[in-house]
Amino acid sequence: MSDTHSNTVSYVRDTMLDQQEPPVTERGVIKWLRENLFSGWLNSVLTIASLGVIWFIIIEIGPWLLNTVWNAESLRECRAILDGTSGACFAVIKDRWHQLLFGFYPPEHYWRPVLAMVLMLVALAPILFSEVPRKMLYFSVLFPFIGYHLLWGGSVWLPISVLLGFVVGYVAFRATAKVSSLVSVIAAVAGTFLWWAFLAGPFDAAMYSIAPIGLEYVRSDAFGGFLISIVIGVSGISLSLPFGILLALGRQSDMIFLKSVCVIFIEFIRGVPLITLLFTASLLLNYFLPPGTSFDLILRVIIMVTLFASAYMAEVIRGGLAALPKGQYEAADALGLDYWKAQRLIVMPQALKIAIPGIVNTFIGLFKDTTLVVFIGLLDPIGLSNAIRADTDWNGIYWELFIFIGALFFIFCFGMSRYSMYLERKLKTDHR
Repeated sequence: MSDTHSNTVSYVRDTMLDQQEPPVTERGVIKWLRENLFSGWLNSVLTIASLGVIWFIIIEIGPWLLNTVWNAESLRECRAILDGTSGACFAVIKDRWHQLLFGFYPPEHYWRPVLAMVLMLVALAPILFSEVPRKMLYFSVLFPFIGYHLLWGGSVWLPISVLLGFVVGYVAFRATAKVSSLVSVIAAVAGTFLWWAFLAGPFDAAMYSIAPIGLEYVRSDAFGGFLISIVIGVSGISLSLPFGILLALGRQSDMIFLKSVCVIFIEFIRGVPLITLLFTASLLLNYFLPPGTSFDLILRVIIMVTLFASAYMAEVIRGGLAALPKGQYEAADALGLDYWKAQRLIVMPQALKIAIPGIVNTFIGLFKDTTLVVFIGLLDPIGLSNAIRADTDWNGIYWELFIFIGALFFIFCFGMSRYSMYLERKLKTDHR
């Protein structure tokens, strides 16, 4: 035993090795480059090719962007300042920024859309962020009526009369809640529409004759630029989500008639291009209204855009509902919850969390599709860029306008994308 011990003890280290740094290829920038850009021959080729494209863009577009003119009254003056050298003429943005943002909205009333934008951000805060006090949701409910009056103006009693329609519907819902949920919903819808059809107009006229309060009326043809894109986009986004939820639930309903109506609506809308619906809003919708009815074109477009987005939203939410395990529905039944409580407390929160990427993707697509309104005579940023280029002062300008428009659209869409990622991280509680 002693011989064996003496022969093996020489192989046992009795001192610790000093700590050493990892190899150069396993730390710092070199490690990141090796793992992310040069992890294989294909990635290495793609990285080199991408760097070549970036370098080509820099050497070709960089001097053009760096040699920029901001102070000029026309393209001719801008070219005279450049004196034959290559450079961008962003003076057109400085000269026509008000048109690109507000269209032909009266300059003395620019404070109204600016204030509406600020109040919209305040109204969205309690909806988007849980840290904001929940009591601010009351302002979020009132903002659509405040925003409408700020943008269009006219009698202040018009949005109040429309708001009272929802109040009447809520009172009818509460009064019939003990009968059954179906009867209460029908009573709420009927009460709201009866108020709007027969009492809203006389109420508005009577109150305005007593107290003529309001802002100067602005016609819809004065709207344009990013103002009209934001109005249509935000309205369509806000309305399409609840309608899409109802359509998705209706498509999964066991009631044959309700399910058939929802399926036909969704499949018909998804099979028709948006531009066709916009032409319908522009030309045909008035034929379905009573004679002599004047229905604002922007409101008609908002209705059609909302219907279009709701159909796609319904399918996105239906995918979230289909991804839920059956045990979630059985758990709601085991707790003794009725249908609406189960949807509100258990099913729909999980389905919406699963469908967040698809929902935000639909929102982004809808906001970019607002540029299609140029085909029905509404001057969105693209339409105004064509009008600006038709002016003799700026005839021939091209890239500068579209770079500015594309940058603003990117800011809005990138913001929505980043918020969706923030919301996904916040709601990802299953792997904590």
